[in-house]
Amino acid sequence: MSTQQYEIEVKSLLGDETMAQAFRRKMTEVDPSVESISRHSQINHYFINGDINLLHDKVLAHIPQEKHESLRSIVIDGKNHSIRVRLADEDLIFVVKSSIDDTTSDNGISRLEFEHKMPHLTIDELDQILFDAGFSYQAKWSREREEYKMGDINICLDKNAGYGYLAEFEAVVEDADEVEEAKEKIYELMKRMEVKELDQERLARMFEHYNNNWEDYYGTDKVFTLE
Repeated sequence: MSTQQYEIEVKSLLGDETMAQAFRRKMTEVDPSVESISRHSQINHYFINGDINLLHDKVLAHIPQEKHESLRSIVIDGKNHSIRVRLADEDLIFVVKSSIDDTTSDNGISRLEFEHKMPHLTIDELDQILFDAGFSYQAKWSREREEYKMGDINICLDKNAGYGYLAEFEAVVEDADEVEEAKEKIYELMKRMEVKELDQERLARMFEHYNNNWEDYYGTDKVFTLE
């Protein structure tokens, strides 16, 4: 039987390279054993307006049997689905997220999450599966990502087109009853790191602005500021 994953993620907007350097130093001060996991480039294609059930049927042939239940569960039990295709260096990944709280599936704090690598497809072929299910591009995103691990919390330091540097604190649990405890651990770590959570309303405004203007930022170092 497959296991459902619950993703708890809190973002903090850092801004420029100076703030990113200070964040790196602070990580080692807070936990000298912090582990650097990877550094890579990403492009993400976000999709909207399609038929999630039709997508489920079309993509199933590319998903191993042991993951069918997890995919079906997030399609049926999830709400406000966020669908994306990610190319992280050479790894092509199909991603579905859905909200389990009052925040959004695009950027929310507590979400159901499904991810699967698609090594036998190109990004254009995977995009076409979504197009065939009625989806269209919401936006394309580009970033440089540094991944760290501090205990059971993952930290991503991203240099995002449009946003600048953003830190994401993430925990993944397999039981819904563990979500609140994981969230508290993240907030406690952020307090020790002396960074503030990016307000969900401000994040929503930033997300909307980027989506409306993504062609101006995608693949560039341009940054905008919205309060």
